[in-house]
Amino acid sequence: MFLEISKIKLQLQALHLLIMLLPEANRDTAKAFLQFLKKVVANEGKNKMNLWNVSMIVAPNLFIYKGKRANQQEMQAAATTAHIVRLLIRYQDILWTVPSFLISQVRKMNEAAMNNSKRQLMFDKGVRKLLRRKTMERDRPERPEGAVTFPPYLQSDIPEGVIRVYAPLHSKVSMAIQLNSQTKAKDILARFHCENSRGSSQNMRGQIQSLHEIGGNIGQHCLDPDAYMLDVYHANPQAEWVIKPKAT
Repeated sequence: MFLEISKIKLQLQALHLLIMLLPEANRDTAKAFLQFLKKVVANEGKNKMNLWNVSMIVAPNLFIYKGKRANQQEMQAAATTAHIVRLLIRYQDILWTVPSFLISQVRKMNEAAMNNSKRQLMFDKGVRKLLRRKTMERDRPERPEGAVTFPPYLQSDIPEGVIRVYAPLHSKVSMAIQLNSQTKAKDILARFHCENSRGSSQNMRGQIQSLHEIGGNIGQHCLDPDAYMLDVYHANPQAEWVIKPKAT
C-alpha cells in the first residue's frame, strides 16, 4: 500500500502524519532510536554498516507479522519495510515538527470558529453597543477647536512589525524586537540569550529553550528555530510570544 504512493515527498508526508499520531512517549522513543541509527550509519567506515544494511536488519523488528503465514508475509514485505526505515533514518530531521500545512489548517479552523462565535454574539451585543456608544457620546468632553484625533492603528503602543517577547525565567523578562524578512526564531533566542547571559542563573544558561506562539488563531505552537518570524507574525498578529525551556 505504501509503495503505491510513487513520489518520495508524498511518502514522507504520510510518514510525517503517522508519526504525529503516535502517543508522545512512543514518539520520543522513536526519535531517540532513529538518532542512534543515524549515528551508526555515520560511522560506516568503522562498523561497515551502511544505510541499506541497517534498514534490512532493523525493519523486521519494527514491522512484526503474526500468524501461520508470518514468515511469508515478512519476506514479501521486506523491501517495503526496509525502504520505510531508510526514509525514517535519512529524513528524520523533518519528522519531529508539525507540518506547516497542518498549522495553516488549524489557523483557518480557529479563525472560522472565532468568526462563527462573533456572528452568534453579534445580535445580542448590538443593543449593548448602541447603548454604550450613546452613553460615551453623552459623557465625552468637548474637544477643543482644531484638535486632531488619530485613528486606532496609530494609537497602538507596539508598531507594525514589532513583537514583544516574554521570558519569565530570565532576568530581563521582556523585549521589543523589530522583525524583518530575515528574522528567524533562533535569532530572537540568540538575542535574548546575549542580553540575559550575565543576569540569568547557571541553570537557565544550560537549558535548551524555544520560542512559543500563544493565542490568536493558535492554541500554543512551539516554533521551529528556522521559522521566519515575519511570516508567522503576519499569519497571527494577535499572538503572544514567550520563551520557555524546551521539554526533554
